[in-house]
Amino acid sequence: MAAMPSGLGWIAGGVTAAALLPSLAIGLGVPFLIALAISAVAGGGIVVALAPRNRFAALEASGIARGKIEFANELLAEAEPLAERMEYTASAIRTRAVADRIRHLVQIARDIFAAIESDPLRLDRVRRFLTYYLPRAAEIAEAYRALEKSAVPDTARLAATGDMIERLDGAFTRYAANLRDADLDKLDIELKLLKSSLDEDIGPMPPAAPVETKRGKS
Repeated sequence: MAAMPSGLGWIAGGVTAAALLPSLAIGLGVPFLIALAISAVAGGGIVVALAPRNRFAALEASGIARGKIEFANELLAEAEPLAERMEYTASAIRTRAVADRIRHLVQIARDIFAAIESDPLRLDRVRRFLTYYLPRAAEIAEAYRALEKSAVPDTARLAATGDMIERLDGAFTRYAANLRDADLDKLDIELKLLKSSLDEDIGPMPPAAPVETKRGKS
């Protein structure tokens, strides 16, 4: 389903049209009907510009399963604020190595978001990442920040929490690799189909000619 313009969009569009009409008709002397048309077009443009973004509009038009798209949209809507929380937390952490590690987690997460937006049918490969690992990572990052800000930091807990953030980096990387594996699987299938079509249309590829070496042909 296409995204509908928000109430804010309609208000902004109406205000724009209402302000533009007298400026054109009275201020610039544009004929009223022409000024009215220009104002309506300008207001409509504002409404469209402020309409909520639909991540999967092109995919919906292509006929991909609506249920899968809606579920992916819901999970991504919940996941994006978690990545923003982690980014904010990283900016407040004093330990450079830990802050950089959290920023790396955020980058991996956003790469995964982009991959799901391009193909929501791959959602099953990263569902646990979105619903479990990402929320836990945001919590652990905030816990590290709280420990670091303590008047008397608990060094043992800081070290354990830092180690957990490092392990989460491994989990995030593995889920990103799962999506890359999906791309490679798809490539293998496409290559097989292409080879089959070429064999059918122009015949199979002839065997490679033997290579001359000092010891003879191989």
